[in-house]
Amino acid sequence: MLKPADCTSMAQIRAEIDRLDEDLVRLFAERAGYIDRAAVIKAEVDLPARIDGRVEEVVGNVRRHADTYGLPPDLVEKLWRRLIDWSIAREESRLGPDSLRKG
Repeated sequence: MLKPADCTSMAQIRAEIDRLDEDLVRLFAERAGYIDRAAVIKAEVDLPARIDGRVEEVVGNVRRHADTYGLPPDLVEKLWRRLIDWSIAREESRLGPDSLRKG
């Protein structure tokens, strides 16, 4: 693993980006496991897939993380909202659409 400043060729940069991409995919898969477990628990307690307060809490968290790591919070928020929508759709595939749930 090289730091960006230690890379002296495009081949090294590409290798590090590929390594990071694999790590990111692994982390997204791990996150998806928690989403799947959340769907099981939500079904047991009759919660919907989308809980707006939690969505905004997650967005606030990632905006703060983006700021901490020098990334543009607006861009990270847009990315995360897509991830959240995907996660909710994944939960709904197990729970059924929120519009059809009791509550």
